[in-house]
Amino acid sequence: MTAIPQHVGVLGGGRMGAGIAHAFLIKGAKVVVVERDDDAAAGARTRVADAVAKSAVRGVLDGSAEDVLSRFSTSTDYGSFAGCDLVVEAVPEDFELKVSALKAVEEQLAPGAFLASNTSSLSVTDLAAQLQRPADFVGLHFFNPVPASTLIEVVLAKETSPALATAAKGWTEALGKTAVVVNDAPGFASSRLGVAIALEAMRMVEEGVASAEDIDAAMVLGYKHPTGPLKTTDIVGLDVRLGIAEYLHSTLGERFAPPQILKDKVARGELGRKTGKGFFDWAD
Repeated sequence: MTAIPQHVGVLGGGRMGAGIAHAFLIKGAKVVVVERDDDAAAGARTRVADAVAKSAVRGVLDGSAEDVLSRFSTSTDYGSFAGCDLVVEAVPEDFELKVSALKAVEEQLAPGAFLASNTSSLSVTDLAAQLQRPADFVGLHFFNPVPASTLIEVVLAKETSPALATAAKGWTEALGKTAVVVNDAPGFASSRLGVAIALEAMRMVEEGVASAEDIDAAMVLGYKHPTGPLKTTDIVGLDVRLGIAEYLHSTLGERFAPPQILKDKVARGELGRKTGKGFFDWAD
């Protein structure tokens, strides 16, 4: 089995970035998370420390939580990535933002270091085309919540080197997860299928076919989905789902047109679990 990189960087310490940092940290890597300012960095540290503490309670740590966190740091300086073997970008799903972030990270990386994006839908090939070393770039699409998810989608850009493709699959296995390897295409495999189901579920709510609860129950009980498409949308974030749907609509056509109910909820700030309300009430 391929060993994980010994020094890993994560750009962005939100829910996903903190989860990615935690995944590498508990498997023995030294991890640094770079955030935009001191407050965001402090928030990232709290999220990672909380995740490590929960892992300690579950008994899955090799050593104490203090030992694990001794290998973790946060920073607001891109120069902190200089010694990393791998950096995973985990900033919001905006192409220009990701390009700017990836270019800034790439400038810090030594020859032989790899760069990855956690994008859930944007073209990895288009992102790679903006970089100086596209052969050293790959998509690593982690799933939320990262500690509980057993899947990583390894997305190969047209210029991703065969060596990196093999290594990325090995890293996934070393993290205790399963790799699904896909060639770059809009929405990859997981987002394309997941969003298609979710959008149809939203249209059914909009048309009064059934309640959100009953639609989700149909998928959980009838198709053995662990969570229904609408509750999953609430967990992912309705704003995130809308952004992905708009991108897929622009690249794949009308079947991915976001329904009005989704656009209205996002406009009202009903973004799901993170705001306390989406298709379900998360206030309690």
